[in-house]
Amino acid sequence: MSRLLFSYHQDQCVRSAGKLMQATGMLFPGARVGVAVSGGVDSWVLLQTLRIRQRIVPFPFEIMALHINPGFDPHNHAPLLPWLKREGVSAHIEVTDHGARAHSDENRRRSTCFYCALLRRKSLFKACQRYRLTHLAFGHTADDFVSSFVSNMFQAGNETGMSTKESFFGGDLTVIRPLLQVEKKHIIKAARQWELPVWSNPCPSAGTTHRQTLMDDLEIFCKGHPTRRRNFFNALGRWQFEQTLAAQAMMAGPGKES
Repeated sequence: MSRLLFSYHQDQCVRSAGKLMQATGMLFPGARVGVAVSGGVDSWVLLQTLRIRQRIVPFPFEIMALHINPGFDPHNHAPLLPWLKREGVSAHIEVTDHGARAHSDENRRRSTCFYCALLRRKSLFKACQRYRLTHLAFGHTADDFVSSFVSNMFQAGNETGMSTKESFFGGDLTVIRPLLQVEKKHIIKAARQWELPVWSNPCPSAGTTHRQTLMDDLEIFCKGHPTRRRNFFNALGRWQFEQTLAAQAMMAGPGKES
C-alpha cells in the first residue's frame, strides 16, 4: 500500500512503527506474531499497522489476533469477529474471569489493574505457546512509556520504562512494542480515520489508575507549552531506543551483529 494513501496521523503510525521495527530488528522472515487486541484504540491501530507493514517489508511474516476477554461483559468483543472475517485475520478469543478475580479477595496485595494485567499476560503467553508464535506484540504507545517511566521514578526510585523488544522463555518468545514512539493523539485520530470498530472497557476501575493521575499531572505541567511536552517525550524515547540497542549488543556478544 502506498504511503500516499495515508493521512498524516495514519502515516505517523505506520512510518514510526516501521522505523522502530527495522532499527531494532523486531521481526525476521517467517515470524509468527500474536497481536494482543484488547478492543481499545491502541491495540486496534497496532493490528492495522502490522497488517500494512506486512505489505511493505521485504519478507513474509504471519499475524494472529489474540483477545483475552476479562469477563466483565463476555460479549463485548463482538465487533472484532466480523472485522477479522472480512480482513482474513486468524484469531484466538478467550473469555476469562480475570476481572472478577482482580476485584475479589483473591487479590489482597496488588492493585486490581496490575493483577488483571498479570493474569491476562499469562493467558497470552499460553496462547503463544499453543500456536507456536515467535512474537507477542503489545500496543503500548509513547504515552504509556512515559507514564511507566514517571511512575517507576516516583514510586520505586529507578529509571526503567517499557522495553521496545524483550526476550522470554530462553528466546522462544519475543515481546515487541512497535508503537512505543507514537503519541496517543496520532493513535486516536488514525483509528477514527481507519474506522476501526473500537469498543469501550467495561471495567469498573477503568480510568482511575495511578499512572493516569501522573499523566494528568504531566499534562498540567505542559499546558500552554507544546514544546515542553514534545521535548520530554522525545528525550525519553531516544533514551529507551539507546537502551534497546545496548541490550541487543550485549546479547549478541563481542564480534557479533545485534
